[in-house]
Amino acid sequence: MLLPSRSWSTWALWLLGLAGLCAAMVPGRGTLDRAHVALLLLLVVLGGSAAGGRALGVALAVVAFLAFNFFFLPPYHTLVVANPLDWLVLLVFLITGVVAAQLLDHAQSEASAARRRAAEVDRLAALGAETLGAGRADEALTAVTRVIRTALNVAECDVYLLDVGTGSLRRAAPERAGDAEAPGVARWVAEHRQAAAELPDGTVRMAAGAGSSALGPLLEQSASARALLVPLAVRERTVGVLRLAKPDGIALDPAQRRFLDALAYYAALGAERVRLSAEAERVEALREADRLKDALLASVSHDLRTPLTTIRALAHDIAAGGEERALVIEEEALRLNRFVADLLDLSRLSAGGVPLDVELNVAEDLAGAALQRVSGLANGREIRASLDAAEPLLAGRFDFAQSLRILVNLLENALKYAPPDTPIELTVRREGGDLAFAVADRGPGIPPGERTRIFEPFYRPLDARPDVGSAGLGLAIARGLAAAQGGDVTYEPRDGGGSMFMLRLPAADITDAQHAMEG
Repeated sequence: MLLPSRSWSTWALWLLGLAGLCAAMVPGRGTLDRAHVALLLLLVVLGGSAAGGRALGVALAVVAFLAFNFFFLPPYHTLVVANPLDWLVLLVFLITGVVAAQLLDHAQSEASAARRRAAEVDRLAALGAETLGAGRADEALTAVTRVIRTALNVAECDVYLLDVGTGSLRRAAPERAGDAEAPGVARWVAEHRQAAAELPDGTVRMAAGAGSSALGPLLEQSASARALLVPLAVRERTVGVLRLAKPDGIALDPAQRRFLDALAYYAALGAERVRLSAEAERVEALREADRLKDALLASVSHDLRTPLTTIRALAHDIAAGGEERALVIEEEALRLNRFVADLLDLSRLSAGGVPLDVELNVAEDLAGAALQRVSGLANGREIRASLDAAEPLLAGRFDFAQSLRILVNLLENALKYAPPDTPIELTVRREGGDLAFAVADRGPGIPPGERTRIFEPFYRPLDARPDVGSAGLGLAIARGLAAAQGGDVTYEPRDGGGSMFMLRLPAADITDAQHAMEG
């Protein structure tokens, strides 16, 4: 193997230096002790090892060994050793020179590795500073790709973000023109979480894994790879693919492969930050749209109440004159007015502006008022009401009017959806710190997939009857009114078929209720 011209000049310089030292010491060799000669020659060996490496140091040790024997041990100018003890001197000198060259080379290698590690730490620190200093997620990811490209000496560094919903990959924060769609091999890498190499002939070689341990054999088998693709993962979840490209081939030593692992994790964190930032923007947009919807509902509901009141009054006057169709107009205006009132209440609940008058009330009074309110809709249908016999007096702290509205809504829903020949059951009991009003029926029930959605505004079950006259606001308003008082409205399927809705309100001690009744 030929040495570079710089290495040849280093070898020549130190060999000439050794020759010059010997020439300088030969005239006074009679007065020089063997130890002095050995130390001076060893000094040249160490200097050559430091300047030219282990090979030059060993070579200088061998040449110095021969020069020591030839010039400074009698008989001079021969390689014959007259005194057997001189062999000990020569062998110790040779061993010392070779070992010193080895140790110096090892120390230099360790120092070089330490400098490389320090440089890697500096790059990682710079990378962390750039990513933390970036105001936007896409800017941080751009900074990551720039540091990776510089640190690994590649021409291109791209991060392709994985869309979990669609499974598509698109280039993030592109710094160059070109198609943002990921190549097919990148999709394979993301799906299988294995690194891959693109070869100049268009073929692709797959690795046995994703980390640096898998990249080593891959790079050895694909020395001329023009691109490397590494999957990016955060908490065992794939977030994208890192692609490195270089037209004349990518060559990474073991240290660089380990460094690539650390850089790839930074890239994965950057990709995850971009995803979270996009999700946060979507959530904020939905929240703003919801605020606008509530404002619109409040405005429209308020503005519609006055014309509806006028229409109802005019229809009532016309109906008094014997026009039967005016009765239909009055009934529909009344129905529309209730719908507008529900919209207004829904908007108030969303804004937290529902007025409440929470005070001590008796559960029996609330149940009796609710049964009286729905008696017209019941039209003779059986409603079985029962209170917990173990509790002589059930009381709670709640707004009577709003709680009555909730309970009436639950009873009306049961009357609408349950078969006419089945009774509706209303039971009241105390459960811990709550008053529980249970309304049970033998209707069709709610499918499992819809049980959490029935409390959403405007939602009605898919199999709901079309003639119930509901807009899907009652349960949403009921739950909102209950929550405003510290309670809740829940649903659970009834044993044997049907539904059971539970209104829970804060309970009160019996002594408080008795004092209130006596007062």
